[in-house]
Amino acid sequence: MTERSHLRTIPPPARQRATSPSDRYREVRAATEALAAVLSDEDCAIQSMPDASPVKWHLAHTSWFFETFLLDSSLPGYRSYDPAFRVLFNSYYNAIGDKHPRPQRGLLSRPSRGDVIAYRAHVDEGMRQLLARRDPGDAKLANLIELGLQHEQQHQELILTDVLHLLSCNPLQPAYLPLSGGDGLAATDAAAPAWIEFDGGLTDIGHDDTAFAFDNELPRHREFLAPFALASRPVCNGDYLAFIGDGGYRRPELWLSEGWDWLNANDIAAPLYWRRDPAGWRRFTLRGALPIEPAAPVCHLSLFEADAYARWAGARLPTESEWEIAAARAPVDGTFVEDRALLPRPSTAAAGALTQMFGDVWEWTQSDYAPYPGFRPASGAIGEYNAKFMCNQYVLRGGSCVTPRSHIRVTYRNFFPAAARWQFSGLRLARDLNRRA
Repeated sequence: MTERSHLRTIPPPARQRATSPSDRYREVRAATEALAAVLSDEDCAIQSMPDASPVKWHLAHTSWFFETFLLDSSLPGYRSYDPAFRVLFNSYYNAIGDKHPRPQRGLLSRPSRGDVIAYRAHVDEGMRQLLARRDPGDAKLANLIELGLQHEQQHQELILTDVLHLLSCNPLQPAYLPLSGGDGLAATDAAAPAWIEFDGGLTDIGHDDTAFAFDNELPRHREFLAPFALASRPVCNGDYLAFIGDGGYRRPELWLSEGWDWLNANDIAAPLYWRRDPAGWRRFTLRGALPIEPAAPVCHLSLFEADAYARWAGARLPTESEWEIAAARAPVDGTFVEDRALLPRPSTAAAGALTQMFGDVWEWTQSDYAPYPGFRPASGAIGEYNAKFMCNQYVLRGGSCVTPRSHIRVTYRNFFPAAARWQFSGLRLARDLNRRA
């Protein structure tokens, strides 16, 4: 058996959006299982670092969410699949009770993958009954079901980012999915970005609450922005190679103090997954080890690296409010997980237009992850979903090439610590405009 012989092609998803809650539930759950179907049992059991989780754990935890927050309280007569799972697959909900330590999730050889799939089927049957019995006018229940689905889509993205890190640790450099003949790689450089100017002023930020949003996107509120400009495209690999070539990782004047300490303590000299060999720079991807594409957005950067690059380029990172009002003018286009590209696409930036705001790389902002004015978390354990993480983290915007298409929206606030870079995180430059009123 060869290293890749267990890989199979992921079946293409339905192109039609689910039209009923039951259809949407089945569609999202099937998408999660399709991501895991190409992996071996061994692939699904390993945890490569404390920030990542085994695929088997993701499969179980997303079911735990529906069981804990919906079936236990809303489906009369529901019986849990295994009471021990309440602890094993609790992520961070202190109000629920005890949790298995996060760094030790990879030690859970039991339950087996087969047991976890059976658990998912048990929960799916309970949810089938609940969806059949639900009162269509019960907005609270409908919102909680949608939260569970959005939560599962977050874990679909985490499955891919965690698997990428896991496979990168293997000296055989196995691909999650091999590169197909139609994917191609662009060897050309991206066109120089244009600067798109914005007048600033008073503007409304945040979700309008007419459709689903996480609580951290609310409430919509008014902010004042000074005039600014954003680059028409994200920073590309070719741009970043110039930063490396100019000694960017060896120049302390470019780095935040904490970032300089982090860089030296961890011997950082390039983005995560980049390796230099006699033929030049290569990067490890979900499609295996590939040459660097100069025109593709650079990714797997920490906030420290993004900030240092921006300073080197004579610019800065945008605030999340600047990013949001600019993105509201840009189409939600891109290559998404449903399309199975699993790679940021090369830049084809048009002069005078914002491009690739969505679906290539998460773009770091300089904004602390903090509550909006008037923010109120939900009561009970579900209120732990976002609120308690509003400390020592920074906001990213836009979604990446492994973010489910229906999960992306202009107001989405992703967040990670400054040193995190196993996600598909990149940057777009911003600068101030000196305009007088």
